Amino acid sequence: MLGGKGFHRGSSILVSGTAGTGKTSLAAAFAEATCLRGERCLYFAFEESANQILRNMRSIGIDLAPHVKKGLLQFKISRPTVYGLEMHLVTMYDLIGEHKPQVVVLDPITDFFAIGSKTEIKAAITRIIDFLKANQITALFTSYTAEEDTPDQTIVGVSSLIDTWISLRNLENEGERHRGLFILKARGMAHSHQIRSFDLTDDGIKIGALDLAGRRNEPKLA
Repeated sequence: MLGGKGFHRGSSILVSGTAGTGKTSLAAAFAEATCLRGERCLYFAFEESANQILRNMRSIGIDLAPHVKKGLLQFKISRPTVYGLEMHLVTMYDLIGEHKPQVVVLDPITDFFAIGSKTEIKAAITRIIDFLKANQITALFTSYTAEEDTPDQTIVGVSSLIDTWISLRNLENEGERHRGLFILKARGMAHSHQIRSFDLTDDGIKIGALDLAGRRNEPKLA
């Protein structure tokens, strides 16, 4: 869907969607791919514990534990309400300087609504994006949206800084729910304009074709 070339080093990727669409699963697959290349990933999680993420990802064929053991993957777990926005930023900068990752994941950034206004959150997201870009660190952010096709306005406000924006959505057909994946934008690279099926299976994530009726065709490995 990205021309077979993946993301540019130091780019920023946003994955948005409603509850249950697979945002954390996609972020975990991104972290796993980083570690399989022998690179380091720093994963900031604001809702689930590291043990929960490891357990849940094993159920879809993504085993992150070996990468944690090797030191390639490091989790930083904290509730946004524990600190103010400024302290969160300082903590992120310090850990990034210590761990020196090639990839950073923030999952999800919309949890910061609990501690700041839209203006403050927009400023904080802008600062972290600028910091990561300046250090050539590839960043993946997840964002919760309350309704399909209604992106959070704070995210829209910083969308010009995002290089690739992936939307995950729930699709219904004949009483069955399917997950879909759509690339809203991908700066500097050719990309698909189709909505593809996005399946979480025992053998990992699979992306396939999706016909107009919303039914999944035979999926292919992502």
